[in-house]
Amino acid sequence: MRYTFLLFFISFIIASDANKDLVIEIEQSIMAPCCWSGTVYDHGNKELEDEISSMVHEGKNKQEILDHYVKIYGERILAIPIAQGFNIMAWGAPVIIAIAALMVLGLYLRRPVKNEQKSSLATPDSSIPFDEEIEKELKKLD
Repeated sequence: MRYTFLLFFISFIIASDANKDLVIEIEQSIMAPCCWSGTVYDHGNKELEDEISSMVHEGKNKQEILDHYVKIYGERILAIPIAQGFNIMAWGAPVIIAIAALMVLGLYLRRPVKNEQKSSLATPDSSIPFDEEIEKELKKLD
């Protein structure tokens, strides 16, 4: 009799810890519908926390509870969007942007740097019009 009671007590403690973890996991997966500014876990919506806790104690799993809230509020209630349809862009766009940014950075770093600092005394500048004639005139004056 004692062993049966002890076994029942230990299984109750383990089950309550598992249920507590499941409640926290679900609360972190659902947005607070009162203001849509954070998850239920972060926001502290007591009514929704109690409702989730009662559903878990009834024996519902995570997916059933999430489906219940999606039926009521739509996909907006989910903290992490489902990766299907247009929501794939929410998952793929950051990756595509990061790859494009790395490619642009790589092309920028590989571009050769032009050394435009040249000594004006070392080579005469050929862009001056009539440079040779001016030099001849200056030599005649000396």
